[in-house]
Amino acid sequence: MLEDRDYMRQPEFDEPRWRPRLRLRWSWTLALIVAYTVVLLAELVMARRFPQNNFFNDYLALSKAGMEKGFVWQLVTYQFMHAGWLHLLLNSWAIYVFGRELEQLLGARRFLALMFSSGILGGVFQVLTAMIWPALFDGPVVGASACAFGLVAAFALMFPERELTMLIYFIIPVRMRAKTLFIGLAVLAVMGIIFPWDNVANAAHLGGMAMGWLFVKKIMKHPALLGVADESQFTPSGPMLEKTALLEEKSDELIESEVDSILDKISAHGIHSLTARERAMLETARKKMARR
Repeated sequence: MLEDRDYMRQPEFDEPRWRPRLRLRWSWTLALIVAYTVVLLAELVMARRFPQNNFFNDYLALSKAGMEKGFVWQLVTYQFMHAGWLHLLLNSWAIYVFGRELEQLLGARRFLALMFSSGILGGVFQVLTAMIWPALFDGPVVGASACAFGLVAAFALMFPERELTMLIYFIIPVRMRAKTLFIGLAVLAVMGIIFPWDNVANAAHLGGMAMGWLFVKKIMKHPALLGVADESQFTPSGPMLEKTALLEEKSDELIESEVDSILDKISAHGIHSLTARERAMLETARKKMARR
């Protein structure tokens, strides 16, 4: 569904030495996609060998009935299930496109927190919608769509001007900015809730996007979540190394106050809008936190 043809070529920052290395390697993004695939294979095998067994739908898929019975684990397990190979392909592609860069910027723990919290809040939105309109939305829900939509929202807020290419039906290319994609998907999700026309869990999509927005706008501003990347991927050199050394001498209070304004700038204009000094300040703050 989504393809970013310039993804590997556009620099993330003004200076090439600050660019994260985007290469295909083992990561949590790929690990989750593999997990989704394994679970779908298990679903298909179970359906073929035990066609009368509804274990997956009754206990692992998300449903209003399951939540009423106290099956709260469904808010997590439904994220690993899919309705078929096409459903898995669409979600996995979106997660790979947006997740690989976000994982490098946020780090593994924050990336996983964003993924699972988006899925959980999306599930909550879906269940609440089913409680309000049971005749329209009372059915089992599966898929990592809420997680994918949370990544789209977070990516669009951090890189609002990044140009993406969306392939409609995997054929027709449509170029748009990340912020435009975010707004368009949010509108489609709301319209899908008001005027339901298919079996798409639009409320889960909306909840996932809401979590992505909250993560960037609110959660990332917490000092404990400042690890924007692994040290090996954002190691300054030359003039930037001298700037970082000078910033190391500043007090923790001064650094914290400046970091708050930098995070506000990221939320408002995206990470690409940072100056060299602001990027050095984030790196300095991250190193100070790592030593605590």
